[in-house]
Amino acid sequence: LVLLNDINGPVTFRHFASMGVGEVVCPDKLALVVDHFAPAPNALGAQLSVEMRRFAEEKGIKHFFDLGKGGIEHTLIPEQGLIGPGDIVIGGDSHSTTFGAFNTFGTPMSWAGAAAIMALDETWFRVPESIRYHVHGKKSPFVTGKDVILKILQDGGVAGALYKSMEFGGPGLAELNMDERMAICNMAVEAGAKTGIFEADDIVRAWADEHCKRPYTLVSADAGAQYVSRVDLDLSAIRPMVAKPHSPDNVVAVDEVRHIHVDQVYMGNCANGTITDLRQIAQILKGRKVADGTRAIIVPATQKIYRQAIAEGLVDVFIDAGAVVSTPTCGACFGGHNGALSDGEVAISTVNRNFRGRAGHSGAQVYLSNSYVAAAAAVAGEIVDPARL
Repeated sequence: LVLLNDINGPVTFRHFASMGVGEVVCPDKLALVVDHFAPAPNALGAQLSVEMRRFAEEKGIKHFFDLGKGGIEHTLIPEQGLIGPGDIVIGGDSHSTTFGAFNTFGTPMSWAGAAAIMALDETWFRVPESIRYHVHGKKSPFVTGKDVILKILQDGGVAGALYKSMEFGGPGLAELNMDERMAICNMAVEAGAKTGIFEADDIVRAWADEHCKRPYTLVSADAGAQYVSRVDLDLSAIRPMVAKPHSPDNVVAVDEVRHIHVDQVYMGNCANGTITDLRQIAQILKGRKVADGTRAIIVPATQKIYRQAIAEGLVDVFIDAGAVVSTPTCGACFGGHNGALSDGEVAISTVNRNFRGRAGHSGAQVYLSNSYVAAAAAVAGEIVDPARL
């Protein structure tokens, strides 16, 4: 599958046209999602959406998800059953590594490279070396998959897995549901990885049986597989973690950044707007209020998740607490709209990057955390260990 959104899609279409190819060779293997400038915040965003709609109509792309029809691409595509174990998924967006949660080889590619696949239905890779993460132990309260990847980034840095495959296996996988696995693979690219992938297990199989619309092939490492390195990952030793400005690897335990006031809390994104995350947020916010001087924004990742949150009463909890609940969008994650930050503002967020200027003004500061920690900060008005609430 090739997956494009409203930022990288129109650029890819221009590459495609420059190749002199009239039709997409396998239109069923292309998915287009309007999610970044959604709803369109300005004329440019509106034009990008128009180009997506036009290309989908002209080329007969049936997997086209417009505003209100889907959600954020990396959550939406597996939800729709368009990928599965053993698949190869190419994305124009860097966080296409998310699909490794589903035992899928997901990786970002240049927009020209994606256009070439649309023309040829083939591509090539240098096979990446692999790092094996042996996951074991039991998670402590308020620890999630987000903390696992933040811990990996703390230890290895943003180049710790450069062009490597981050392969996750071991008995500890049973502690991580599919939503938490998405959070881990989503940020594999922050370590420089070509892909992050969970080995096949019963959780993957159960997900695939429920969602996959085509036959799938469960993938596990060969016996005697060679690894460039092996990492022991004891879940019981991991605390709730926070990445300080301005890098995802500037990570400390939550207690080391206590009492930092936050102007904004943003909860959601492609891998942390799942129903698991929304339930975690509601667990903290129920019966509490967002602190004065702090604003909270909550973004379900897809329309289906949004509706499930309504059915479970979670949205009422959010609104009662004084939070804003948004339609599914990538807007504030990349500083485009629906929550961009001003100079000097401090935010804590469940998104995947906190580079200077990414969330709005270059003078803003963004901390990254899991959903429990973010929700606790919304209540306290400052970063706090959720256990202290």
